Amino acid sequence: MPFQKLKLELDERAVKGLQRYRRVLESPQGVHITMEGKPYLSFCSNDYLGLANHPQLIAALQSGSQQYGVGSGASHLVSGHFAAHQQLENQLAEFVHKPAALLFSTGYLANLGTVQALVGRGDTIFADKLNHASLNDAMLLSRAEIKRYRHNDVAQLEQLLAENHAGRKLVITDAVFSMDGDLAPLPEILALCERYEAWLLIDDAHGFGVLGRSGQGSLAHFNLTSPRVIYMATLGKAAGVAGAFVAAEQVVIETLVQSARSYIYTTASPPALASALQASLTLLSTEEWRREHLRYMISQLREGLAGLPWKLMLSDTPIQPLLVGSNEDAVALAEALRARGIWVPAIRPPTVPQGTARLRITLSAAHSEENVVQLIGALHELVY
Repeated sequence: MPFQKLKLELDERAVKGLQRYRRVLESPQGVHITMEGKPYLSFCSNDYLGLANHPQLIAALQSGSQQYGVGSGASHLVSGHFAAHQQLENQLAEFVHKPAALLFSTGYLANLGTVQALVGRGDTIFADKLNHASLNDAMLLSRAEIKRYRHNDVAQLEQLLAENHAGRKLVITDAVFSMDGDLAPLPEILALCERYEAWLLIDDAHGFGVLGRSGQGSLAHFNLTSPRVIYMATLGKAAGVAGAFVAAEQVVIETLVQSARSYIYTTASPPALASALQASLTLLSTEEWRREHLRYMISQLREGLAGLPWKLMLSDTPIQPLLVGSNEDAVALAEALRARGIWVPAIRPPTVPQGTARLRITLSAAHSEENVVQLIGALHELVY
């Protein structure tokens, strides 16, 4: 058998409780979903504002398809850059208070292209150890020297920056860490970048739309502005659609247009998605009640789960990780909830460190108080 070794590796993964599975949804994304023929109350989506199935976004997508068709047909630099793309880039740049913005098909591609375009051999990257996998892959592909600092350890970051005297310096951090739900100390990190002449790339995939005034993200949350900041955010989470963008100084964006391989050598996303995202940006920026309700849901959940043997990690964001410990126990707890009609994913190594398997509870503005009470009640029942 030509792939016997792969089969053995997969079997070993299954024995360790690390096998991943794809669950098939048969309904729109939302609080109430149908998965593999059964109804579930979902606490596993990154649709933080409940926009993924919003009728105004659906209407905008239909209108965009009628105007521009289905596919873009080419890369942005050949013939795939449509008026809807350009309009959305302008709106996103204005929304996050940056001179310019550039659309990418996914956040993964945005991080790959940005890091590789900005640094290379002879340069140094300084990165939080809990950064997203896309940032880690981007660092490796850039061929720059990599120095990783302990999670949110500003003192160690300063030590590493002070020791480096050659080439470009790029500090990279998530704004909201996707598996822990905590925030990076962005004011302190930016102050270090100013002091040591470094650039700062912020991945705000889980902060954009949720944090800051009008959902403008982590920079607005901390009231930060600096030309040193290169800001990346995704559009398939709080924005409810798909894609990502990078916002920065005009010279940075032009550098990405010329040199970011994941931008240059891929077909542009369908322009109709840009039309849907323009509608999303309007809702995201004007309907403050969604963020207010979300904050209330977070408070309700944390209060209701206090005292359980599984501890909620410290997080004020929609990402509420319930620390379980072993892979087997986390999977068993997730399956017990699933048997009760509640879907919460078990997150295991290598996504999180060994011994910190957890349930990753994610809340949405579309959840009701009754939905959260149902989850709290189920987890209390499963203690005994």
